[in-house]
Amino acid sequence: MTLQEKHEKLKSLFREMDSVAVAFSGGVDSALVLAVAHSVLNGSTLAVTGNSASLAQRERKAAIEFAMTLGVEHRIIDTEEVASPHYAANPVNRCYYCKSELYSKLRAVADQHNLKYIVNGTNVDDLGDYRPGLESAREANVRSPLCEAGFTKQDVRNLARQLELPVWDKPAMPCLSSRIPYEQPVTPEKLAMIEQAEDYLIALGFTQLRVRHYGESARIELPKEDLPRFYKESLFEPVRERFLEIGFQQVTVNPEGFRSGRLNEVVASASEGK
Repeated sequence: MTLQEKHEKLKSLFREMDSVAVAFSGGVDSALVLAVAHSVLNGSTLAVTGNSASLAQRERKAAIEFAMTLGVEHRIIDTEEVASPHYAANPVNRCYYCKSELYSKLRAVADQHNLKYIVNGTNVDDLGDYRPGLESAREANVRSPLCEAGFTKQDVRNLARQLELPVWDKPAMPCLSSRIPYEQPVTPEKLAMIEQAEDYLIALGFTQLRVRHYGESARIELPKEDLPRFYKESLFEPVRERFLEIGFQQVTVNPEGFRSGRLNEVVASASEGK
């Protein structure tokens, strides 16, 4: 199918659904779902964002601003996944517990507003990665209209650009817990440290990045093309000093550069070894 055909398919799906609550993270995938649903259903669309210690407040703010720009009703709901011992233990299926908590509370909101369906921003490419949250979506009968219409990640960005959505080129920014290696406990304190560290790098002008939390150490990941600037401008020392203030004892920069889903590679390797 062409991109236009996929767009028409997506709109057709929303017409069939009649009313939806969109699990809206603020990223480009759920933003496209929200924009198209709103264009088709207007007042029968509700954006819902889960708020917890695992969500960077810059992402929460961006989600609020996008929904306001779109003119769609937006609810922020508190989720308690970090308080769950299953989630806090940080098993490889941590995302399952997070999404189960989100969809449970989202269902209550959808029922309150008499909305027939809950939808998310999962696209076809997501199906090839390790994403235990997909299981919780199936259990909660959450639909993934981008998948149903055959959208890849590139399709999402291309259509978002055509529709002039300001987030069309926004880098993927998963929850803060994804910076902590599996089996190392997730705590509000660690999440706050990660958020402050990444906020500092963003303030320096970096857009695609991760700060991995390894015990007392922070490992910075930047795209390889950004590393020359990082060192040429002698940024390491002020960054290290700020990270020490935040609470890290050591700071390193990964010379291999940024790679999304790096910590999931451990899961993949373990599966291949079975």
